[in-house]
Amino acid sequence: MSTFEERKAGFLAIELDDAGYGNIASAVLAAESAGFHVATFKDTPDAGRVNALQRAAFAGPVTRTIAVVPEVDTVYTEPFHVSTQLASLDYVSGGRAGWIATAAESPEAAAAVGRSFVQGEALAQEAAASIEVSRRLWDSWEDDAVIRDVATGRYIDVDKLHYADFETPADFAGPAYSVKGPSIIPRPLQGQLPVLAVASLVGEGLVPVGAVDAVLVTAPTPELLAAEIRDVRARLGSSVAIVAELDVVLDARGQAAASRSGAAEETGQARFVGSAAGLADVLDSLLREADGVRIHPATLDVELEELSRLVLPELRRRGSLRAPIQDGTFRNVLGLAPAENRYSTTAAATVAAGK
Repeated sequence: MSTFEERKAGFLAIELDDAGYGNIASAVLAAESAGFHVATFKDTPDAGRVNALQRAAFAGPVTRTIAVVPEVDTVYTEPFHVSTQLASLDYVSGGRAGWIATAAESPEAAAAVGRSFVQGEALAQEAAASIEVSRRLWDSWEDDAVIRDVATGRYIDVDKLHYADFETPADFAGPAYSVKGPSIIPRPLQGQLPVLAVASLVGEGLVPVGAVDAVLVTAPTPELLAAEIRDVRARLGSSVAIVAELDVVLDARGQAAASRSGAAEETGQARFVGSAAGLADVLDSLLREADGVRIHPATLDVELEELSRLVLPELRRRGSLRAPIQDGTFRNVLGLAPAENRYSTTAAATVAAGK
């Protein structure tokens, strides 16, 4: 993972949770056209609704520059299947996929899959294990494992497939498990998909800092958010990107933001209520502290219209928002170096050492 140095310009993500399944394409294309770098998809267990990863997979092929990043649970899902589904998402999006690894206390989710309820420190253990399994499986195929050798009838070079050989640690609070591997899908286009998690889940005794590429930072108010970003940066170091979380309610369509804010869902995180000009000032300030900001619009189509027309152009004019990366990857957005394969690197080092 690369070191995140102080930058002059940051990136913006937008949560598309408010887009119905039939509107995903139009919503993500509108966000891409506006200049957002990342579209995220919240995973809420609503009846009859496809999950976040499926919605991201629908959005990936219709876009060209915007990264598609779903929330995927690490507690009540099978790590092997999560890994392969995310790798598939990277292929259908052309290398623009990421993963927000979640680990929330949810008795409902536990009951749905017939598992015991997980809480407290065990949540971080589950998340850390699931992320490690995915990372090992993504590396279990070397980049040149697929050879398509017609003369010998070989599709893959089996010497370039590797076992993941993961076992949960002895102090694992949940049911122990192991994953042998290799994966059933070739290595993702990015090698390693960027992994994000909430900052409170990452750190000493939790999910290791080295397991994630970015953290999501929240605070009760916009005024406290900048200080929280600095605290998280000091705690976790400069090896991870910082993404600030901000709810947004704007003056729009002849209605004052204050009159619209009452209908917006209370999330407990920082909320901006006001004009587009005021939001531009807040985002400009946040992007001096954080690598990026994820916007949670009160009403997607209403806020997105104002963001596209007034806010993002102003941020680009000020130089605080970078241009979208044409034909780039999500790793490019985060400033990450190409991902080395842990297995091929080890093999090369062994050969170099004469072993």
